[in-house]
Amino acid sequence: MQKLGRNVGGYRGETIEIQTVLGQIKQAAADQNWTRDAFPGLPELFALRRPVASPRNRVYLSTGMHGDEPAGPLAALDLLRGNLWPGDAALWFCPCLNPAGFALNRRENGEGIDLNRDYRHLQSAEVRAHVEWLGLQPEFDLCLCLHEDWESHGFYLYELNPGHRSSLAESVIEAVREVCPVDPSPVIEDRPAQNGIIRPAIIPLERPQWPEALFLIAHSRTRLSYTFEAPSDFPLSVRVSALTAAVRAALGSL
Repeated sequence: MQKLGRNVGGYRGETIEIQTVLGQIKQAAADQNWTRDAFPGLPELFALRRPVASPRNRVYLSTGMHGDEPAGPLAALDLLRGNLWPGDAALWFCPCLNPAGFALNRRENGEGIDLNRDYRHLQSAEVRAHVEWLGLQPEFDLCLCLHEDWESHGFYLYELNPGHRSSLAESVIEAVREVCPVDPSPVIEDRPAQNGIIRPAIIPLERPQWPEALFLIAHSRTRLSYTFEAPSDFPLSVRVSALTAAVRAALGSL
């Protein structure tokens, strides 16, 4: 499978009509009896919850952080419609954290802020509302953040695992490899990588800007976090399949 060669200087691939997709997500969630929470002070943003009695694991998922990464919300829709969740896992799902960005087909929100660099200083209304909602939730056993990278040569992931729990990374990579190329580069995003896996050092106070995943670790919302990066220069259907496979493999490996 070859890259399409469309992305020159930024994302130039397929787009989605976000309000249509969000309407489909809401319907799929309602059909499966998920609870929907509006974010405090920003009711156009919402999260979905699927509680279970005496859960073995509490799992948080998010996507739609960047408006030029359409595979994430579509993967959220596929996962909700498929309804193949572990029966003993309580789930929290934020299916689109930046709808304004999707309307503009750009990474940032309507004010030009990259939300995934704003979790330390909380300048954007979206991140402030998201953080307030997170503060009302319990600690998670696993966090999965779904993204894309318009420059990558294949799928890759970040693992933040300060508690040295059993890694899910290799299982995820092998599952994704069935549907999407994995980036073989020894350095990805200026960080050492092996077999599509990046395990960066976690020193929050040395980072002037925090992504969501680092916030979740730094504020003890979880001790195990994965950020999945689908390759945006491949067909949209391939990227959606990669993210869906990654989520299912991670949940299946818990």
